Amino acid sequence: MMEYDPYDELPELPEELLLPPYLKDAGSAGRTYGELTYNKRSRSWVIRGEPVVCQMAKRLFPGCDGKGRGVARFTANRKNAGDLNWLMLRYPLTVRASDQARWEQALEEARQWAVAKERARTSPQALDPPKARFKGELMEFQREGAAYLVNTPRALLADEMGLGKTVQALAAVAELRAYPLLLVVPSHLMTNWQREIEHFLTNEDGSAPTVHVLRGLTPYELPEAQIYIVHYLLLRGWKNALPKYDFACVVFDEIQELRHSGTEKYSAASLLAEKCPRVMGLSGTPIYNRGGEIWNVINILDFHALGDWESFTREWCYGYGNNIVAKPDLLGETLREEGYMLRRTKEQVLDQLPPKRRLVQEIDADDEIYRSLMEPVREAIYRLKHAQAAFDRTRIEDEICQRMRQATGVAKAPYVAAFVRALLEGGEKVLLFAHHHQVMDAYKTALKAARPVFITGRETTAMKDKAVDAFMAGKTDLCCISMRAAAGLNLQRATCVVFGELDWSPAVHTQAEDRAHRMGQKDSVLCYYLVSPAGSDAQMQEALGLKVSQFVQLMGDTVMEESQTLLMQQEAREHIRILAEQLAERYG
Repeated sequence: MMEYDPYDELPELPEELLLPPYLKDAGSAGRTYGELTYNKRSRSWVIRGEPVVCQMAKRLFPGCDGKGRGVARFTANRKNAGDLNWLMLRYPLTVRASDQARWEQALEEARQWAVAKERARTSPQALDPPKARFKGELMEFQREGAAYLVNTPRALLADEMGLGKTVQALAAVAELRAYPLLLVVPSHLMTNWQREIEHFLTNEDGSAPTVHVLRGLTPYELPEAQIYIVHYLLLRGWKNALPKYDFACVVFDEIQELRHSGTEKYSAASLLAEKCPRVMGLSGTPIYNRGGEIWNVINILDFHALGDWESFTREWCYGYGNNIVAKPDLLGETLREEGYMLRRTKEQVLDQLPPKRRLVQEIDADDEIYRSLMEPVREAIYRLKHAQAAFDRTRIEDEICQRMRQATGVAKAPYVAAFVRALLEGGEKVLLFAHHHQVMDAYKTALKAARPVFITGRETTAMKDKAVDAFMAGKTDLCCISMRAAAGLNLQRATCVVFGELDWSPAVHTQAEDRAHRMGQKDSVLCYYLVSPAGSDAQMQEALGLKVSQFVQLMGDTVMEESQTLLMQQEAREHIRILAEQLAERYG
């Protein structure tokens, strides 16, 4: 794999204009106050010196370990190297001869980091990646986000959910040509990342980037590829293997998965990030009110960037070792000012958003469940093959299609539930639409902790009214609704609409979306269409025009003429026939 320098693509500006004074060369001095050495075991710089310098170090720098008289320890990272140089401008130290080269390298990395941060402020604040490598169109705030990721080698993009963090990361990768790239993603989003890569990235010769998906917990020699994808649950098995590869960039999608330290998954991610020159974290739910969680996340991006755990909790939290941040807003502001995080909310970019944002997201499905539920279809296929009358064939085709739709919905229900849980954790108020009772039952079990309410064909009018009241009053943030039972409901409190199953009719989807987006509303409602590559979704996507994943405008929002409605019904009928024929060939 090629060696990659994350600073190569940054704009060239005179370094003397960008380098802060505290990172200037300390030069030689006639008087020194002690010795600076490197401790490999603890990955720290150690001052052994006169009381005046050790006392000053412990007073000024929260990340300085103050244990022991005449000794001061700094974790070896770029920020602390800069702080040490600052201290040495006032109190010169002798660097042990065997550590001199390491110190010069550490100081140079600190300077590069400081210059990169300044460049991020002086460089263009928005970018359009080359069309020869990127096939999408970005909104203005997405162009700014992509520029931030390009200008900041270790960064957290924490935009609110639905603002396109995936496409911004891919735009940055295209701009940088940051290959080989490693994507670490939740298991239920692996298929979606593959589709996003296929849709947005291309090589300059017109070919698609080569992608390899890691399989299993047992490491093997990775084949040559431009992009590698692994899910978090496999990291522990690849803990020692992945850091041996020279990845140009690693992207941790939903990096809040690493908010708890002490696990093999966290340890593996830490080793990987330490080795990689460029690290991107993506999360719509940054947690900076719980100190331990945000400290762990930032620690993956840049080791001890917020100081060590003891100093962080002492200065930011309610006492030494406490997990709750005293002033979370101030911590969020500090993360942004220091260049570690960029976050935009929907309200901040509302003028750039359409009234509805329709996103198609591919998720996985349980193949074993799908096959089990499809087994009874064999008998219907047999009847279809021997049916002579057109009426009989149509009736059997509908039966087969209905069973296939139900099997598809049930098989992907656990992954839909995982997706919805992430939305709820991010503070979204969700309307979850489905069609089959069996699918709704799966949601009820999987999402029990969210205390969902239901509006389906099984509730009385009084029960439905109670469900609406509970959602609108904030007693729950999840309302599950049958797709064809949504007419007349006013659920404007919702910020997000999720389709766990699809309907053949675009009008049914539009009507469901409008439960959250009402006439005159000055908001942008996010509508997710969760689709599986297996089962009935592919043909239903074809019928609905659900082809593009990002901010797709898949259907009109005006009332269709009767002739248009009839045409859509005829097209759906043809797709149902194709589905039945495909199954007949597969099971025949």
